[in-house]
Amino acid sequence: MKFGTDGIRGLANKELTAKLAFEVGQAGALVLAKTCERPRILMAQDTRLSSHMLVAALTAGFCSVGADVINLGVLPTPAIAALLEKHNASAGVMVSASHNPFFDNGIKFFDGSGYKLPDEIENEIMDQMQNLDDVDLPSGSDVGRLLSTQDALPYYVDFLKKCVGNANFSGLVLALDCANGATYEVAPKIFGELGAKLHIMGDTPDGININDECGSTHMETLADFVGKNEVNAGFAFDGDGDRCLAVDEFGNALDGDMIMSIIATHMISKGQLKHNTLVATVMSNLGLIKASKEHGFNVEQTSVGDRYVVERMREGGFVLGGEQSGHIIQLNHQTTGDGILAALILSAIMSETGKTLSELNTVMKKMPQTLKNAKIPNNLKYKVLNDPSIKSEIDASHAKFEGRGRVLIRPSGTEPLVRVMIEGEDKEEIEAEATRLAELLEKAAL
Repeated sequence: MKFGTDGIRGLANKELTAKLAFEVGQAGALVLAKTCERPRILMAQDTRLSSHMLVAALTAGFCSVGADVINLGVLPTPAIAALLEKHNASAGVMVSASHNPFFDNGIKFFDGSGYKLPDEIENEIMDQMQNLDDVDLPSGSDVGRLLSTQDALPYYVDFLKKCVGNANFSGLVLALDCANGATYEVAPKIFGELGAKLHIMGDTPDGININDECGSTHMETLADFVGKNEVNAGFAFDGDGDRCLAVDEFGNALDGDMIMSIIATHMISKGQLKHNTLVATVMSNLGLIKASKEHGFNVEQTSVGDRYVVERMREGGFVLGGEQSGHIIQLNHQTTGDGILAALILSAIMSETGKTLSELNTVMKKMPQTLKNAKIPNNLKYKVLNDPSIKSEIDASHAKFEGRGRVLIRPSGTEPLVRVMIEGEDKEEIEAEATRLAELLEKAAL
């Protein structure tokens, strides 16, 4: 296995095994040790069954080469970034497969500043994994230690409160879908402490039900509940809590593009959107690009993956960015996508302006867009896309929508899928074309 767009991810105990996790731990600590004598690594996990196994294996790997580990327990991915400085840590590691089903799992690294590792460091870790037999393991007092802390959750709650100036949500009734994942405890706690009246779902994890018909990949339950009850808004997180999607008071869904458009225009009104620029990916809807021109801000687009969004934000000195999938990054507060923070910011805007979420969600008009997933094994994705007959079909589709839409076809960096996204004016036309291309891709993989 190798690093994808969001760490290492695969079928737990088959592709992502305890042995592999142990070796990743050893290699990761050895690479990190080049910049500090005795690395200290923060580690957290989501609620899926296999996370305990992988945390144990990673811990053994880290400690075996002399790194100390601080186990934070179950916390959202962005909590690691928030806690690194407090614990003077060299790096952070999250064990989670994010929005994937429970039988998958993953490992993602952060550097000591809270940013995801660049490609070159990930490649160095992979290279080091090929040379572990040559490593002189420490002994005695040089072996790493496993440490624990009891204040991780309250510290993260206080951190988030400060990000929104200890806002008062006493006038809001909110629904939270925690996906039976890493936000199940901390999200209700912070919103409750800020005064919101809450309806909570997806807060009974059993190791197997993470992302199961709940959370940001299954918005139906939340939308239905909010639409039928007196609720101001609903927020849905993914399994590791770095994404957030929303529904307005009528149960209408807001994706990441819509959320970013609301935050961007509010920040402009406050003079807080640096360089009047939002960073998004090539997956963002054309409606967002059009809205940016009408509302006085620029949109810069990157490759898919929140790490690439963050890289561009850091290069350009921008503070707001994200993905249509719900990664919302505010570099004036956090170094990575933070689902709870995005929900807090939207709630704070509602409280401050006195507007409903449907009233706020008028910045952009979404152009019809469809996304079809072609199921293709990881080892065949690029072979299929380079097939001359497939390339010819894709080129023809590009030509068909030139000037009135767009076609984007890309292999997933986290799942055995090739994603076919088409935007256009006619919903039926783009649905049919995306379905046709997805079926052709799947047939080519047989």
